[in-house]
Amino acid sequence: MLAVIPARGGSKRVPGKNVRLLGGKPAIAYSIEAAFDSGLFDRVIVSTDSDDIASVARAAGADVPFVRGSNLSDDHAPVSEVTADALARVDQEADRYDAVCQLMANCPLRNSDDIKSSYDQFSKTGAATQISVTSYGWLNPWWAVRSDSSFRLTHILPDALGRRSQDLPEVFCPTGAVWWAKSGILRSTRDFHIEDKRGWAMPWYRAIDIDTEDDWRMAEMLLDIPEVTRTK
Repeated sequence: MLAVIPARGGSKRVPGKNVRLLGGKPAIAYSIEAAFDSGLFDRVIVSTDSDDIASVARAAGADVPFVRGSNLSDDHAPVSEVTADALARVDQEADRYDAVCQLMANCPLRNSDDIKSSYDQFSKTGAATQISVTSYGWLNPWWAVRSDSSFRLTHILPDALGRRSQDLPEVFCPTGAVWWAKSGILRSTRDFHIEDKRGWAMPWYRAIDIDTEDDWRMAEMLLDIPEVTRTK
């Protein structure tokens, strides 16, 4: 199987986040190490447009066999396209890898046990694709509101407003931690979001996506909690 770690160099909200030190090592190293520690992959590659990220990724043991094209390196490039592009580049004959795992570099707290557990479900269900999700918990989206410039609130789902949280269906938020796809499906659709898509639920504290400085500070705090970083 193939692990692909997309890591763009142009982050605006957290500049240099993929190579910035988190808990004493570059953030991207966590994803690379988790992939190797899972023991599932024949190859772990990083898709990047950045020489700095490529250098750090190679130092952590990953393969960086190509430079990502500029057409897949801006803010609007779908990450599914990035992973499909990586698969096509390293398996031109379409006969090397049965499945592809996408591990977003900005989800550093996902560990090898998460990768193995998610694959166990993916292989048992036979789904075409599977994405990691986490519960919203106390941040209940059923009660979401929108604010205008005068701070006037409008309820997005007004019918749910008067209902108790325990009476509302549990809903989940996608996270970029661990996504799986059958290689043939990803080649043909270039997308994980297809009809036969499953979800694999994981704890919020390992599902965190680092997109802001507040997210970064949260990740730093979580790294100090043994229950977060411990593997079986």
